[in-house]
Formats: sequence, C-alpha cells, structure tokens
Amino acid sequence: MTGNGTGSDTATGTGIRLHAPAPGWALTADVVVVGSGVAGLTAALRCEAAGLRTIVVTKARLDDGSTRWAQGGVAAALGEGDTPEQHLDDTLVAGAGLCDEEAVRILVTEGPDAVRRLIATGAHFDESSEGGLELTREGGHHRRRIAHAGGDATGAEISRALVEAVRARGLRTVENALVLDLLTDAEGRAAGVTLHVMGEGQHDGVGAVHAPAVVLATGGMGQVFSATTNPSVSTGDGVALALRAGAEVSDLEFVQFHPTVLFLGADAEGQQPLVSEAVRGEGAHLVDADGVRFMLGQHELAELAPRDIVAKGITRRMLEQDAEHMFLDARHFGAAMWEHRFPTILAACRAHGIDPVTEPVPVAPAAHYASGGVRTDARGRTTVPGLYACGEVACTGVHGANRLASNSLLEGLVYAERIAADIAGSHAEDALHARVPRPVPHPETPAHPLLAPETRFAVQRIMTAGAGVLRSADSLRTAAEQLQRLHTDARDALDENGKTSEPGVDTWEATNLLCVARVLVAAAQLREETRGCHWREDHAGRDDERWRRHIVVRLNPDRTLAVRTTDTADFPPTSGQPQAAPSSRPQEQ
Repeated sequence: MTGNGTGSDTATGTGIRLHAPAPGWALTADVVVVGSGVAGLTAALRCEAAGLRTIVVTKARLDDGSTRWAQGGVAAALGEGDTPEQHLDDTLVAGAGLCDEEAVRILVTEGPDAVRRLIATGAHFDESSEGGLELTREGGHHRRRIAHAGGDATGAEISRALVEAVRARGLRTVENALVLDLLTDAEGRAAGVTLHVMGEGQHDGVGAVHAPAVVLATGGMGQVFSATTNPSVSTGDGVALALRAGAEVSDLEFVQFHPTVLFLGADAEGQQPLVSEAVRGEGAHLVDADGVRFMLGQHELAELAPRDIVAKGITRRMLEQDAEHMFLDARHFGAAMWEHRFPTILAACRAHGIDPVTEPVPVAPAAHYASGGVRTDARGRTTVPGLYACGEVACTGVHGANRLASNSLLEGLVYAERIAADIAGSHAEDALHARVPRPVPHPETPAHPLLAPETRFAVQRIMTAGAGVLRSADSLRTAAEQLQRLHTDARDALDENGKTSEPGVDTWEATNLLCVARVLVAAAQLREETRGCHWREDHAGRDDERWRRHIVVRLNPDRTLAVRTTDTADFPPTSGQPQAAPSSRPQEQ
C-alpha cells in the first residue's frame, strides 16, 4: 500500500545515495523505526502505544543486534543510598569533560523509572535473597547500581522481553532488511527510507517505507575494526545513511575499546567474545604473565577504573613486555560462582579451550562501543527535520569522551521514550498522519559508487593499524591516505566508465564502512590531545583550553567532508534544520 500525501519527494539532502535498484514496493506508516535493539524496540512500543502506525525494520532477525550480546547490565540509581546525583557525577568523570551535563541529568533522573517500565514490560532481572534487585558494580561506578539478568545475560533477557512485547502487540516488522537511504520531501523533511529485504518473505528486493518520522536505532560500527565485540551487522549503516542525508555527526573519534575481550590470537577477526566488566566488578584481577597486578597505582579504582584507563593500562603493559595479551585472574571465584554469576562467559571461555575456574583468562582490548554518532538534541532530533536517532548510533552528549559502563542500555531506554513522546506530540499538534508522502520517484542523480566486497577487510586492517587503541599523527595520516585511495579509486572507476560494484548487501556494507572510517580518522587527526578513549601518543596530555569541545562532521554534495569544532563543550541546538556551512576548521577529505 502506498501513501496519498501531497508534494514531491526527493533523495537525500546531499543528493548522494547508494547505487541500488529503484524501489519495487512500498509501505506507509506514521513512524518507521530502523533497528531492533533496546532503543529501537522501546521507541516502537511507545509510538504504537500512542496510537501511531509503526513499522520496525531490522537488518537481521528482531533479536540479532548488539543488545542481545550485552553482558553487564543496566546502570541506574535503584539501590539504597544511591542517588541520581551520584550516578551523574560518575558519568561526568568517565566522560572526561565532554559530557553534556543536561543530557546526563535527563539520563540519571529518568533512568530508574525507565528500568521499572522495562520490568513491567516483562524483563526479569536477578534478585537478591531479600527479594530486591541484585545490584553489582562495574568500572567507574562508586556504588553498586548495575541491574543484571541471568548473571551475565542481561542483553539477551531485555531483547527477549521487548521482542515478545512487539509480537504480542502485533507491530508490523520487516526483518532481514538493510536500510539504504533516507527519503525527503520538497522541504527537506524526512519522508521515509529505502531498504533491501534479503531472503524470502512478504517483500523481497529493494522497496520503501514512507513515513514522516524516521527513527535510527541501528547500533554501532565496531566492524570498522578487525577485532570487535559487535555482531557482524554493526557496519555503521545508520551513521552513513545520516551523513548522506545531510545530518551532522559528532565525536566519532571516541571509540571505546573494551579492555577485556577474550584473546583468540593475533590474527583473529570479526566478533570476539566479551569478558564483562562485571567480572572485575566482582573482584577479578588484571595481571601480566608473571602474575603482577599492573593496574595497582595507576588509578584509585585499579581494575575498576573507567574503561579508557584500563584499556590504556593493558595496552601500555603489552607494549612494555612485547606481549600480545594480558590475563584476567578470577580463579578465586571458584566453580560455583562462575557457574551461577557468569555462565555465558564461562561457556565461551571453555568453548575456546580455557577454563577460568583453574587458569587466568587471556584478554586484550577490542573495539566495543561508539560514544559518538548522529548528533541529536534532548528529544532525539537530528539536524534533518523528522529524522531521529537513539542508542549507539546517536550522539546525545551523554557519553562524552568515554562511556561509563552499563550506561548504554539505559540511554537506549530513556532517549527512545523521549523520541516517542516527541513524535506523538508532533502527531497530535500537526496532524502528522495527513503528511504521509507520496511514492518517491527514483532520483536521476548519479549514485554513490559501491566498493568491492573485499574492500571491507582492507578498511578493517587500515583502521586497526592506524586508528586503534593507540594513535599518532603518523598512523592516522597513513590511515587517511589509504582510505582516501580506496575512496578515490571507486570514484574514478565510476567517472571513467560508469562502472561500480554490483549492488548487494556486501557492497553496501563495505561502502558504509569506508564512509564512517573516513569520518572517524578525520576527527581523530584533528583532535590533537589524549582524552577519554581517544589516545594520541604524540599528544599525551588533555588540553581543555583547545579541545574541550566537540568535532562535528557533515558530508558535502561532492563527497568531501566538512569538519568543524564547536565553540564550547556544549552542543549547538539541532533546531530541526540543517546547519550552515562550517565557519571554523574546515577540512576537505
């Protein structure tokens, strides 16, 4: 079914779109939510409860995103003696001076009730012997405030509960669908998305969902590195789509590398097993091959320091000793505690021939979480009217330069609810349903050239070598030159003979990965300091005078990058309109 709105629709704000066939089918809705993690499904459920026709589009199955893999839990001031103010203080410290304090205050004050609503939706969290929530502690937290489920299977339980609620309420879903580009109307407002459905189902091939509100909840971009905790679907699709749509992204240089990922060998690629921070929260020690606890003396919290400090401590010790990994020693837990509290991690270790009950676990940092993303305001609105973002794809200002452990699931809950409230308010005030756009004509502008599938691995190797845990001007310059070469080769091939790689999931993903990699490296080159999870060995100190501010990037119509810094640590308002061309620190790539 197609809509009957007025006005013509156009392609994305930059005029850049992925090379793809014209949509062969279309659906209409009031809201299309892209992604099915905690943020996406929470937004969808709240929109549906407000009476909005809502469609959820997800890249794999409903429960295949990053949420399912979250081990630690949800941080919220739910325990006796804990307060939102204490949670705020810990978050601001972890964010290293770049958190938006108002965004954090929203998170910590609305968070406890958001968790309670999640429980009311059907999520079952572990309880203490007294019957209350069993709360644990993780790095950067000064109190036990992490609610968990199934010991170390919190994400799986949250995903189960939300997926069941979506199915029970009969929300329309389109699974196995890679979203390609944003559609906009003549005024530049969001008008839906194009997407490609893989495999059998009611729809197949490229189609469109027409809706005046689009919510990006596509998760992260960990697959831009060779080793990551992210699932294979985390290829930066939402950030790349937003850039092509003319939206601003911010703080992409702040990629959090989880300190303790199971080390499977120097050549291991793709998703790696996570060893949750909660293991250290329960008393595990980081040691080198000689059994020395090297984090003692580096921070008052030792192994429970914020993740950037622990990742740096591990990397520094590895460099000092020319070692490929360090060890996490929790033998003193005993078999019973491992089996009760960390059954998922225990099984993963044993599947790889390691028994943490009797031996230390080899660990090394790996790409884990993007603190930056598509820039939003406190209601999840981006700089493109009608386009919202929440969860890991978004940059709300909550995480600053380094996410505090277990704040991600909470951010997904809180800001998804705020987005739903904003969309419902717009619907009531503006009769949103009357503005569902007409079918979108296939644009005539040249499409973005697609990269060959094998380019994905080239991007990952370039990023791991040049923009990993430890960065320098030389490593970043090399990475930028190599990425630019990939970009130029694809452009020249299209300009010279009109040829591009065949449209398909693997070529679209490779193209999206290169897009976000270029932005990440450009921002990392510009930020000449060490702050949070951005570590420059050639600029070892934190420079608040020059760099206590954000780096904002847009994509120009000619596919170059416009890079600027904000004037202060505060984000400028999104204002629901595209921002003017940058007036400071322009950088063409």
